[in-house]
Amino acid sequence: MQNKYITIKQASKILGVSPLTLRNWDNNGKFPAGRHPISNYRVYKVEDIEELILQMGVRINDKRPTKTEIKKLIVKHLTD
Repeated sequence: MQNKYITIKQASKILGVSPLTLRNWDNNGKFPAGRHPISNYRVYKVEDIEELILQMGVRINDKRPTKTEIKKLIVKHLTD
């Protein structure tokens, strides 16, 4: 995967929640974000997004997705 970190906008699109929800999760410690060293914007590790999707119990075609399927889903959303 090209980007090790993704923006809050990209993460919200992948997870299907608003950026405000991700900010609230970060502030409450439910899903902490990293910070960009220069701009101090919130950034998320792709691996953390993958893990959260697995924990959320997301189903694709009535079955749990594999890590490979999750990576494909993330790449698809990042290229749209």
